[in-house]
Amino acid sequence: IASSRIQALIDSMIETLRDSPGEGLAASQVGENLQIIIIEDLAKYHKIRPKKLLAEQDRKPVELTVIINPKLTIVGTETASYFEGCLSVSGYVAVVERALRVKVSGLNREGKPIEIEATGWLARILQHELDHLSGKLYIDRMCPRSFMTEKAFSLHWADKRAADRTHCMQTSL
Repeated sequence: IASSRIQALIDSMIETLRDSPGEGLAASQVGENLQIIIIEDLAKYHKIRPKKLLAEQDRKPVELTVIINPKLTIVGTETASYFEGCLSVSGYVAVVERALRVKVSGLNREGKPIEIEATGWLARILQHELDHLSGKLYIDRMCPRSFMTEKAFSLHWADKRAADRTHCMQTSL
């Protein structure tokens, strides 16, 4: 972990995440078959989202966090469905059902143990990034009839209540 190669990879992943911009990145997304994820949900991203939606998603800013060899544990059975996007499928979004509470353990970039108990949007980010390490994308978990361009989402769905946005989870559109 302390090698210059791994530390340079982590620095490169951070730069890629911030340039994109995104909320998380897995090593597999930059061509590395390593169990490393980074997450960061900056407050400036929240300024362009409706306050009501941020509250509904339990979304709060998240400081930069590096997790090496992460292990995910789902806590409870409660789930929520929201639109997700991905840097690997740029320009598109779809509704994905995810657990509302998770625990992730692993090592930080210094090799020290780290454990995160997460709810809401942070739980979603963690699940999304750990999916990448297992070779899955959000499109593998999406409600098929919800896949659309970000432009279509902005025009037709962004201002809808969660129950309306996730309608396809209960019935066909």
